[in-house]
Amino acid sequence: MKPEKRVLFHLSFTVISILMLSGLLAAAGVDSKINQLENQLMTRISSLKDSFDGLLGLAVKDLTTGRTFFLNENEVFPQASSIKIAILLEVLKQAEENRLRLDEFIELKDEHKVGGGPILVYLGYPSLKISIRDLCVLMIVLSDNTATNLLIERVGQESVNRRLASLGLNRTRLQRRMMDLKAAEEGRENISTPKEMMMLLEKVWQEKVLTPENRQLFFDLLSLPKDSPLQKAVPEGVKVADKPGELEAVRCDSGLVILKKKPYIICVMTTYLGPDEDGNDIIRKIGKLVYRHFDRLERSSEYGRIISEK
Repeated sequence: MKPEKRVLFHLSFTVISILMLSGLLAAAGVDSKINQLENQLMTRISSLKDSFDGLLGLAVKDLTTGRTFFLNENEVFPQASSIKIAILLEVLKQAEENRLRLDEFIELKDEHKVGGGPILVYLGYPSLKISIRDLCVLMIVLSDNTATNLLIERVGQESVNRRLASLGLNRTRLQRRMMDLKAAEEGRENISTPKEMMMLLEKVWQEKVLTPENRQLFFDLLSLPKDSPLQKAVPEGVKVADKPGELEAVRCDSGLVILKKKPYIICVMTTYLGPDEDGNDIIRKIGKLVYRHFDRLERSSEYGRIISEK
C-alpha cells in the first residue's frame, strides 16, 4: 500500500472508531439515565410495599427495549378472575383451529347459573342462546362467572392447561370453575405468577400465539372499559388491555398499557390481605407510578426534555 493511501486508511479508521465510540458512550449515557429513573421508581414501589399489609408481586416489561423490573415475580398467587385471560386465549386459539366458531350459539340452562353474575344468572326465562363471542365479552368486561363456566365447558379445562404448558407457563393453571367452593376448600385455586402472566401477554403481543386478526380481537376485548385498578391508574383515553381479579384476601390485575412508543406489560398481584380494599388501592398506586415512568420516557428526548404538544 502506498504511503498516502496508508495514511488515508488510518485516518478513516480513526474517524470511524471515534464515531463508534461516541455512539456507544451516548447509548451508555442514555442507559445510565434510564437506570436511575428505574431505581427511583422501584424505591417508590418499595416504600408502598413496606407499609402494605399483605404479600405483593409485580412484573413489568418495556415491550420496546425488553427492560424488566420485578418484585416476587416467581411467587404463585391466586388469580381469581384474572385467569380469564388464559380462557379467552384458548377460546380464540380453538377458533383458529376450527374447533369452535365465535358465532356459535350456546344454550343457557338453569344448571349453568352460578353466583358472581352479574347478568346471565338473571336471564334465560324461558330460554336463551348466546354466542361464544358475546360470552367472551361478558366474561372480560363484567366478569360474569356463568359466561366463564360456559366457555370452560366448551373449550375444556385441560385444553386451557395444555395450551399454557405449551407456552412454557408451568405454574399457571386453571384448576376449577368459577364459584366452585368445594374445589376451593380442597385447595384447587386458579393460579399464576406475575412473571408468567407477563410472559403470556408478551407472547400474544409478539404474534407468537394468535393470528394478527385474533391477536387484535384479544386485546380489543381486554381493552373494553371495566372497573379495574389498572384502568383507573391512567388518564382517560389511554388504552389498557387488562383483567382484574378479586377473592377474599386477594386482589390482582394483569394487563398491557398500549402507549404509542412505549407499550408495556404490568402484572400486580396481592394475597394474604389485611383489609381487602388495600389490594386494589396498592395496584392502582403502583399502576400510576409505572404509567408516569413510561409516559415520561414516551414524551422525552434522550436528554429528558419534553416538548409539549400545542
